[in-house]
Amino acid sequence: MDLQNEKCVIIVDENLPLGIIANTAVILGITLGKSKPEAVGPDVTDLTAKKHLGIITFPVPVLKSTAENIKDLREKLYQTEFQELLVVDFSDLAQGCKTYEDFTQKMTQTPESALRYFGLAICGPKKKVSKLTGNMPLLR
Repeated sequence: MDLQNEKCVIIVDENLPLGIIANTAVILGITLGKSKPEAVGPDVTDLTAKKHLGIITFPVPVLKSTAENIKDLREKLYQTEFQELLVVDFSDLAQGCKTYEDFTQKMTQTPESALRYFGLAICGPKKKVSKLTGNMPLLR
């Protein structure tokens, strides 16, 4: 991953309850780590010889937006212009399922237009990611 020219962000619906915001960010982050394993650094050892697992090697800002804006952004990310971006989404359908099997089965019967996105993670060329998310404030 070229840290000079790449950028990753997480965007969450600021109007969700705090627990759902945290859950959304965690799920998006785990999927990013799976999809970009090279972004996770090696394990480290502290001064007292205790081991700590490697963490991501670059910042990932968590931005806030509204459900409507996230939905519009997700639709835009399906366009050819943004195909090179890595996009992870997390929706109400996913949040409401107890098992992955349930989720995959329900997704096959649900049109994209019926999904309410709780959050997105986007990675790719810095200019494209910034073009899409540069005006979004940090979640605080």
